[in-house]
Amino acid sequence: MIDLRSDTVTKPTQGMLDAMMAAQVGDDVYKEDPTVNTLEEKLAAMFGMDTALFFPTGSMANQAAIKLHTQPGEQLICHEWAHVYNYEGGGASFNSGVSCKLLPGPHGLMTATDVEAAINPPDFYHSPLTTLVCVENTTNKGGGACWDMEVLKEIKTVCKQHGLRYHLDGARLWNAMVAKKDSPKDFGALFDTISLCFSKGLGTPLGTVLVGTHEAMKNAMRVRKVLGGGMRQVGYIAAACLYALDHHVDRLVDDHSRAQEIGNCLQDMDYIHHVEPTQTNIVIFYLKPHLSEKRFMEDLLARGIRLSSMGQGKLRIVTHLDYTQAQHQEFIKVLQEYRP
Repeated sequence: MIDLRSDTVTKPTQGMLDAMMAAQVGDDVYKEDPTVNTLEEKLAAMFGMDTALFFPTGSMANQAAIKLHTQPGEQLICHEWAHVYNYEGGGASFNSGVSCKLLPGPHGLMTATDVEAAINPPDFYHSPLTTLVCVENTTNKGGGACWDMEVLKEIKTVCKQHGLRYHLDGARLWNAMVAKKDSPKDFGALFDTISLCFSKGLGTPLGTVLVGTHEAMKNAMRVRKVLGGGMRQVGYIAAACLYALDHHVDRLVDDHSRAQEIGNCLQDMDYIHHVEPTQTNIVIFYLKPHLSEKRFMEDLLARGIRLSSMGQGKLRIVTHLDYTQAQHQEFIKVLQEYRP
């Protein structure tokens, strides 16, 4: 089976498994797991942030960040395709009691001008108080698009002028940094908190680290506890994350290259209506309007290939650690030979 539904379907490599089994562990709820402590310290230093905290999932880390930055009845600003709004089970309202003001923009990106225009007047008590801006890099529903650093700086300026907190959902930030050659410290200098996921492009079984300033993170342990995220000998997973940092970041260029080749192939197929620009490891495409999405996916599944549907005709392919060159050549062949 060639599984291209997501980069979350990967399994640990043998080297990662060896590192996990050799990990020194302790009780992380007591902050006594040496491998978790090493990972947190390493990431805080890498991003030039004050502190870091390990979470089991990216959604929990994002939800914790929202809780840390807001009070019930307030409002955050994000793109209409943002993961924190679309794919975290309504957690912003359930966990933090906040609403989301959604902004449009191509490829899941928005501008500083749009952000500023969306801020509710702080003295107008009829509307929610705007306190937080969330951005996602790379953008999932936007097809793996990367934010331009200058745009992120412009939004930071708006946040400072209006006293807003600034959170980065960095679920695929490793992909963005490899593609754009941005430095971790470039992001650390802008954001109050950043969630860094290891279970997507870097191929660990689970794990996200939230890095941030002392001020933003002062209640992070308490919020993680409330959300049920305290774990014990989690150093086995932290060891996988450390291994991934050393061995799986540079190879992301292979995922990006294969995704670009898939995008180029699809553009040449007469059954394809449109392919979004491909910057990293996500390919978004649309069939010709008269074709059945359900039949297309069933036909590919019969050939041993799994894709994702994101609704409204949007189909997604995600390249990853377990997608080999041999599978890639086979998939390209299937796309070229496919007849609706």
